[in-house]
Amino acid sequence: MNKQLISVIVLAVFLAACSSKQVKPEPAPPAVVEKSPAPAKPVDKTPPKAKEEVAKPEPKPEPKPVVVNPLNDPNNILSKRSIYFDFDKDEIKAEFRPLVEAHAKYLVAHPGAKIMVQGNADDRGTREYNLALGQRRAVAVKKAMNLLNVSDKQIETTSYGEEKPRCTEQTEACWAQNRRDDIVYESE
Repeated sequence: MNKQLISVIVLAVFLAACSSKQVKPEPAPPAVVEKSPAPAKPVDKTPPKAKEEVAKPEPKPEPKPVVVNPLNDPNNILSKRSIYFDFDKDEIKAEFRPLVEAHAKYLVAHPGAKIMVQGNADDRGTREYNLALGQRRAVAVKKAMNLLNVSDKQIETTSYGEEKPRCTEQTEACWAQNRRDDIVYESE
């Protein structure tokens, strides 16, 4: 019986020892871990109001248009100031009517502007005759502008006759340059 008792005790101790020992589970295989460092976010030290202003781009200012006086713009009809006449005539030729109309429109739009219409003639004829012809030519342009609603007080006329020639040769081409009215703007 002693042997039996000892076997039972050894068996009991063995079972007790096994039961108190905990079995550790197998560790799970490691998960895939990203080894590259995460990108660092820049630290934004801008105050909240400034962030809103930065977020909205400011509209670009409209470029200021370059203001060119049409009287001085060589591409504008108003830069042309001479009206030419046929020999011994004071009627405005058809080719110069648009020029007279353009200056009349400008004067109507700019009531402070004033012009001097200077009548000229070539040197054929007497001095007195050429002065009178130059005046008739200047008055013809003034009347045409008056019909286009330009105020009388904006237009002054004078005649230089043959005194202010553009050309002094004794040729038809030269005389044609001298048979003219010149529009001279005084002030605005």
